[in-house]
Amino acid sequence: MNKSSELGKSGEDIACQYLLENGFQIVKRNFHFGKLGEIDIIAEKDNQLVFVEVKVQSSEAFGDPRFWINHSKQKKLRKTAEGFLFVNKINSKPCRFDAIIVDFRSQPPLVHHIENAF
Repeated sequence: MNKSSELGKSGEDIACQYLLENGFQIVKRNFHFGKLGEIDIIAEKDNQLVFVEVKVQSSEAFGDPRFWINHSKQKKLRKTAEGFLFVNKINSKPCRFDAIIVDFRSQPPLVHHIENAF
C-alpha cells in the first residue's frame, strides 16, 4: 500500500470514529457498484442513510478540499448510492450526501463534517 492509500485509509478510519462518536451507525465502508466508483462510508442516524465522501488533506498543494467533490464526482456518487439502494432493496428511506474532511496538517487531525454537502 502506498503512502497516499495509507493516508486515505487512516482518514476513513478517523471519519468512522467521528461518526460513531456522534451517534451514527456504520452500515458499510467502501461500497463499489460497477465501475462508477465507490462510496467511502454509508452510515445511518435518525433513520436516515448518509452517504459520506471522505477527503484527506495533508498539504496546501491541491487547495481547499471542499472543492474536490466536483459535479462529475457528485454524479458518480449519486449513481453509486442508487446502486446501493437497489442492491439492498431500500426504497423509502430518507438519504443525504455528506463530506468529511480530515486535515492531517495538525495533530491530532482535525475533522470537518459538512452535512448535505451536495
